[in-house]
Amino acid sequence: MTTALQRNLARLHRFEDWVLTLLVVVMVVLAGAQILLRNVFDSGFSWAEPVLRSLVLWSAMLGAVIATRDDQHIGLDFIARFARGTALRVARFAALAFAAALCAAMAWFSWGLVQLDREGGTDGVLGIPAWVLELILPLGFGLMALRFLIRSLLPAKEHEAAPESGA
Repeated sequence: MTTALQRNLARLHRFEDWVLTLLVVVMVVLAGAQILLRNVFDSGFSWAEPVLRSLVLWSAMLGAVIATRDDQHIGLDFIARFARGTALRVARFAALAFAAALCAAMAWFSWGLVQLDREGGTDGVLGIPAWVLELILPLGFGLMALRFLIRSLLPAKEHEAAPESGA
C-alpha cells in the first residue's frame, strides 16, 4: 500500500473511532441526565428516548463497522482447526465472500427502507426526518460488505491462517 493511502486509511479509522466515542459519550450523558431528571425532579426530556434509540442504532452499526475493520467480528474458526493449505484458503474465501454478500444484501434492503421513509415523509425526532436517522444502516452494511470483500481477496493474516494450539 502506498504511504498516502495508508495515511488516508489511518485518518478514516481515527475518524470512525472518534465518532463512535462521541456517540457513546453523548448516549451515556443523555441517559444519565434522563434518569436523574426522572428520579430526582420527576421530569425529563420528551425527546430523549427517540434520540437514545437513534444513538444506539448509530453506535451499534459503527461498532460493527469498526469490528469488521479490526477483524474483531463474530466468527467461527472450527474450519481452521481441521483444514490446511488450499482447503483453508478456499473456506476462508467462501466465508468472507458470503459475509460480504449478506452485508451487501442488508445494505440494499436497508436502502429500500430509507427510500420508503424518505418518500413517505416519516417523522423522526428533533426535526430530523426518520430517513436521515436510518442512513447508517445502508452506509454501515455497505462498508462492512466492502471490507469483507477486500479481506476475502487478500492473503490471510497470521492469526487467521494458524489456529491457536492448546486445549
